[in-house]
Amino acid sequence: MNAWEVHAVKYADRNARTRADSFLFDDNHDAPHAMDYFMWVLRRGAEVILVDTGYDDAEAASRDRPIRLNPHEALAPLGLKPEDITTLIVTHLHYDHAGGMHLFPNATLHMQAAEMAFATGPCMCHDALRMPFTAGHVCEAVKRLYAGKLVFHDGDGEIAEGVTVHCIGGHSRGLQCVRVRTAAGWMVLASDAAHYYENFEARKPFPIVVDLQNMLDGYDTLYRLASAPDLIIPGHDPLVTQYFPQDIAPHITRLDQGRKT
Repeated sequence: MNAWEVHAVKYADRNARTRADSFLFDDNHDAPHAMDYFMWVLRRGAEVILVDTGYDDAEAASRDRPIRLNPHEALAPLGLKPEDITTLIVTHLHYDHAGGMHLFPNATLHMQAAEMAFATGPCMCHDALRMPFTAGHVCEAVKRLYAGKLVFHDGDGEIAEGVTVHCIGGHSRGLQCVRVRTAAGWMVLASDAAHYYENFEARKPFPIVVDLQNMLDGYDTLYRLASAPDLIIPGHDPLVTQYFPQDIAPHITRLDQGRKT
């Protein structure tokens, strides 16, 4: 079968951060450390799969974390409208990955059963664990479930030929990465299994963590699933836009043909 195109779509950034916000046990904790926010579009002919949704202006205002583009604006250069999306992989239910689900009314969600159980269970009694979630986003996932538009996966699962999901956990109980067959080989969209290259390359965990062992073991999983380390794509690293070529708009990066030479 043909390989998939993979487009990283940047919709926001946060530059008022330090390395303490990105790494546990970092010696240079007060140095600036920027973060980019992405969605990912997988395309093969007429087939389109959206991975994560970003969040909208309302969520941006409530958290005081501005966005550059609403999700529907960010996807427009790819010729996509929200109603065109029928398959949506939700890597986990944190606000910056699931905050735009309501904007895609025709989408069937694919997520880990463990993530729904986590986001609706007793762990949410703890402020620190609940902080990255927004109740309305979780309720949107429940609505899709009752509308027959949510597919649960338990560990590994196939979304389409050449696209699979794999539960890693660590950052969130049901966090999943996405493996995609591309012209460059098997690519792994790590999402928040690795926010930055440095997380998995130097084995420096991200501070928002539910299970530290799962997070560390997850770095091995990323290496195992990818054809080469260069094909592991972290979820928030500004280096992605430097390593890979710009696509059809300044905020879109083409990943599937490999790094710039």
